[in-house]
Amino acid sequence: MCAEVSLSSLGEFGLIDRIRARFPQPLLPELGIGDDAAVLSPSLGMQLLVSTDLLAEGVHFDRSFGPARLLGRKALAVNLSDLAAMGARPRWFFLSLAIPSAFPLDDIEGILDGLAEQAAAHDCILAGGDTCGSKHGLVISVTVMGEQSPELVLKRNGAFPGDDIWVSGWLGDSALGLSLLQEGQRLDGEGSPIARHLDPVPRLLLGRELAQASLARAMIDISDGLLADLGHVCRQSGCGAELMLEQLPLSERFRAYAAAQQTYPWQMAASGGEDYELCFTASPDNRAAIREIGKKSGIPVTVVGKVTSCGQVRACLPNGSIFQPSSSGYTHF
Repeated sequence: MCAEVSLSSLGEFGLIDRIRARFPQPLLPELGIGDDAAVLSPSLGMQLLVSTDLLAEGVHFDRSFGPARLLGRKALAVNLSDLAAMGARPRWFFLSLAIPSAFPLDDIEGILDGLAEQAAAHDCILAGGDTCGSKHGLVISVTVMGEQSPELVLKRNGAFPGDDIWVSGWLGDSALGLSLLQEGQRLDGEGSPIARHLDPVPRLLLGRELAQASLARAMIDISDGLLADLGHVCRQSGCGAELMLEQLPLSERFRAYAAAQQTYPWQMAASGGEDYELCFTASPDNRAAIREIGKKSGIPVTVVGKVTSCGQVRACLPNGSIFQPSSSGYTHF
């Protein structure tokens, strides 16, 4: 049916009707799609946390790399990852689309499928948004809202000299996946580097568990690369860091790829970006409790360095020399 209908014949309000039909609406007395503004009520005693990210075609994604459904999943996942980094529980999101007039309606449906899957998996309700035309490719903008008790919200400014630096999951797979896609390879199975690039998993449960247990002092999600994002933590905390690159958690696929290279791809692992893992600092006294939370959440957690008082982020290679990255991570400008 979708192939028989064009975006122009469907029209803006027809598209909005299709979007509304895909997503469950808030229960009364709240109010979602259909009025000039949404009416939303955070739980008693909770603070509201809000984050916005947009994905622009040709900058953040190439539609030829994978199915539209995975693009929809990723558009929400990267926002949910910001909530994970602050220990919050997702509640609502807003979706805005700027769409070229000739954009295939089947691809719009695929994007909505992915968004709906991701929203249902994390109990996040679509509460509103906007649509408009685009002359320069597809743009997907998502604003997500979550909540947490004020005293449990995790920020970037709490790192303390002597803290352990932890990361969740595995690093470098997304950068490797992007490299393979640019070489012409395509989706090759669940859990592969390409899949991890196209369909990242926000670490929401781990983030909430760390917040609830008050074990982490500072936390950030790894979107621009470990060195860059850890640098944000250090700047806001007024401290430095020393990373041990040989301790970075790397998947078997990444290690196999690295073994075939003439030089080890530390840049990809430490600065590649879009892993959407969590990086956090904590007292060494909390190691056993943090490992237990990682086990409970089903996500491995690894100590990769120490917070220092030097004011710089240094990364040490296995031979003891200092790693000199070509860049610390992704930057737009």
